[in-house]
Amino acid sequence: MSTFLEETRQYVLRAARSLDLSPRDERRLMTARREIRFECTLPLDNGEVATYVGFRVQHDASRGPMKGGIRYDRAVDHDEVAALASLMTWKTAVAGLPYGGAKGGIDCDPGELSRRELQRLTRIWVDNLHEVIGPSLDVPAPDMGTDAQTMAWIADQYASHHGWNPAVVTGKPVELGGSLGRDAATGRGVIHIAQSVLAAKGEQLAGQRIAIQGFGNVGSWAARLFDGKGAIVVAGSDITGAVRNPDGLDIAALELHVAETGGVSGFAGGESFPGDEVLVEPCDILVPAAIEGVLTAENAGAVQASTVIEAANGPTSRAADEILRSREITVVPDIVANCGGVTVSYFEWKQNLQHETWDRATVEERLARRMNTVFEDVAAEARHTRGDLREAAFRLAVGRVATATSLRS
Repeated sequence: MSTFLEETRQYVLRAARSLDLSPRDERRLMTARREIRFECTLPLDNGEVATYVGFRVQHDASRGPMKGGIRYDRAVDHDEVAALASLMTWKTAVAGLPYGGAKGGIDCDPGELSRRELQRLTRIWVDNLHEVIGPSLDVPAPDMGTDAQTMAWIADQYASHHGWNPAVVTGKPVELGGSLGRDAATGRGVIHIAQSVLAAKGEQLAGQRIAIQGFGNVGSWAARLFDGKGAIVVAGSDITGAVRNPDGLDIAALELHVAETGGVSGFAGGESFPGDEVLVEPCDILVPAAIEGVLTAENAGAVQASTVIEAANGPTSRAADEILRSREITVVPDIVANCGGVTVSYFEWKQNLQHETWDRATVEERLARRMNTVFEDVAAEARHTRGDLREAAFRLAVGRVATATSLRS
């Protein structure tokens, strides 16, 4: 069992025991409803054949259809997908969304495949799963290595088996029933959470110094939105390296540089430095927005931020979490900080089911309201139990899922 999966289970177990749940209930909460592993045999453009391994873990459906992204990445394996599926259960529960949790993926490098090969691979993935996904069963969404085009292929291939139903998947192009505001949703949710955290401390976002680890969809949107609110993004990184400027990075220029070169490395508007050092860069708010397990026992003691907002899934190890807590650094856990994405996915699904189209202002207003409510609920639980935000978030989530499970038994 991977460290990521085991640590996720430990958070759930700690919450379950604090709620005095029975051992039977603990097992039910931590056991996935269904786990699927299958071969994806892909005809390549050059006439050769490649084989990849696909996964879908459906963790829980007690509160509604399962929900979770599909990622294309060489790091995809059973344990990673199982941990992420579990996190989706708790994320949707703490966000108050009528979903359970799932996750999927294919062990591949999408950068090595042509657009035609990616399309064929996606359709093969759907062919293996179409009977166990659907608007009332399990609703996929984009994740690492996938995007709106991937979701369009999923919707189309699902339609070849069951007829057209856009609610089968979220994160689609707007022209196929996707929601306005979905591309920025996770990053925008991070901004709402940052504002809520600071308001609780009697502070404002303007003037705060921000370091962002990861400059993909979430990180780049967060940077743009932080900048627009008057915060100062002093450092950013991606797989190519990192760049910093104590006076603040020109985010528009940095985004243009990334679009032209493929990464932040070499940006003329700041000083280049090793990518992993962005986590210990002097700042007020650190936003890990890339992959799991980047904050560890080895570097947590050097973090200089007063607040960590987990825009990525599982970026902080349990050992690092204890160190940050002992240093009185506020950590907003992933299941709270990055639930903006699944929230707007819910809005998209709801629009599809009701045959509606909301304007961008409506989506953004409802997202802001939801994110504020989530933070208020978690902060109130933390005050009540005298615990930290992660403990409070898992207590709320586990309690809601346990109640739903009990009521349906």
